[in-house]
Amino acid sequence: MASLDRLLRHLFASRATMRRLFPQGALDELEKATSLAEAAHSAEIRVVIESDLDVGSIFAGKTARERAREVFGRFGVWDTEANNGVLIYLLLADRRVEIVADRGFRGLVSDAEWQEVCRTMETHFRAGRFAEGALAGVAAAGLLAARHFPPAGARNELPDRPVLL
Repeated sequence: MASLDRLLRHLFASRATMRRLFPQGALDELEKATSLAEAAHSAEIRVVIESDLDVGSIFAGKTARERAREVFGRFGVWDTEANNGVLIYLLLADRRVEIVADRGFRGLVSDAEWQEVCRTMETHFRAGRFAEGALAGVAAAGLLAARHFPPAGARNELPDRPVLL
């Protein structure tokens, strides 16, 4: 059963707030940062920002992690030649950051390292620096990817533009 607090956060979350936190200029910066990070490796980084979940998902107890996995599939982050896609997912109503990395990262980057990227982003978010937090997350994910996936012959397999849901 959903907590009343969580239900209210999702009911009152709005796309307008999401657009205020991530205006067009911030999305442009994130797109450039993703392109720049991907120039240093052959992995793919995808940023998806969602304001809230629907009431049915809240009552079903869907977590931000479960939703991130759904989004990972929906946007084809898994569909890269080297299985090295990375989703950075923000669920604003829950104030959660989730990173889902494809199987190509298994055994190369630990859960603790991905969690450190999330903590870095969340530190910025708590201070009200949402664009900066997302930029820091893209840069940190890029550094982790660059350790294991050299850029030689890499092509851009996924769009770099962040998605707002």
